[in-house]
Amino acid sequence: MFQFANPNILYLLLVIPVMIAVLVVLSHIRRRNIAKFGNPSTLYALMPDLSSVRTKIKSSLFLLATTAVIFAAARPQFGSKLKEQTSEGIEMMLVVDISNSMLAEDFAPNRLDRTRYAIDKLFASLNQDRVGMVVFAGEAKVQLPITTDYRMARSFTKRISPSLVSVQGTEIGQALNLASLSFSQNREAGRVMILITDGETHDSAALDAAKRAAEQGIKIFAIGIGTPEGAPVKVDGEFIKDENDEMVVSRLNEELLQQIAAATGGGYIRATNAAFGLEQIVEQIEKLEKGELTSLRFEEYNEQFQWILAIAAVLLLLEALMLPRRNPRLKKFNIFR
Repeated sequence: MFQFANPNILYLLLVIPVMIAVLVVLSHIRRRNIAKFGNPSTLYALMPDLSSVRTKIKSSLFLLATTAVIFAAARPQFGSKLKEQTSEGIEMMLVVDISNSMLAEDFAPNRLDRTRYAIDKLFASLNQDRVGMVVFAGEAKVQLPITTDYRMARSFTKRISPSLVSVQGTEIGQALNLASLSFSQNREAGRVMILITDGETHDSAALDAAKRAAEQGIKIFAIGIGTPEGAPVKVDGEFIKDENDEMVVSRLNEELLQQIAAATGGGYIRATNAAFGLEQIVEQIEKLEKGELTSLRFEEYNEQFQWILAIAAVLLLLEALMLPRRNPRLKKFNIFR
């Protein structure tokens, strides 16, 4: 595994474009000053030892050396030793609706953006548990395999959008079946699903999928996002209309979600703009019996900054040895003309 021990140092790389801009400006000023004394072509002929190519090479070497020093200061490391770590926790699969109806704006800024924000906060607060994510619309897809890498989980959360699936709809049953298959083989760990959807579906397989999940010891906690009154759905700035040219309104189907949760001994919460509901569900999950989870983590890292510093030192040495003017003894080689 590769990582930077001090990744914030990499922000110093923003200095490099500034340095390049300064060098370009200084070069322009130098040419303008020379032009004040006469025709530049004539003046350069009177200064045969002057080499603009050498100046550019020296500047490039200095910039490369500076870049290498910044990377070295960030301390690149490679993982060298794996250690098996045991903890008490549960496995949690989030099953997230990404159909177009989740773009309805009865939640600010819309249902899907509100969902992304709530999930990101959840992953930021977890410690021991394993998490995974299935996204669905007219088809289901594993967005995040079960993992303890919360940084990766948060990164994957930012990418969820209706474009992840090619078929629109709300196939909750298919999503629950896929999520059930996505847990690890560790049957000792407690296993829960958190279903986040507006429930707007005529999917008769959803309840059957919930019953099969219950048989595997999986509890489903559902969060209904939306309002019973509903809201129009806007895609790419335009409201969706049906075959009768009437505006499509997406409404929350609480009854189905309550039935799914009840079939597994879980629970149901309706999200609001003030409280999404994930925190309340996590409180309920914390009361469940936890199992033993094992995971592999890198315990030791080998520092690699020494090699980069050596490269920087070589570049700086070359920059110092290179004169800005041609060496008369090497003039016959004409290397930098």
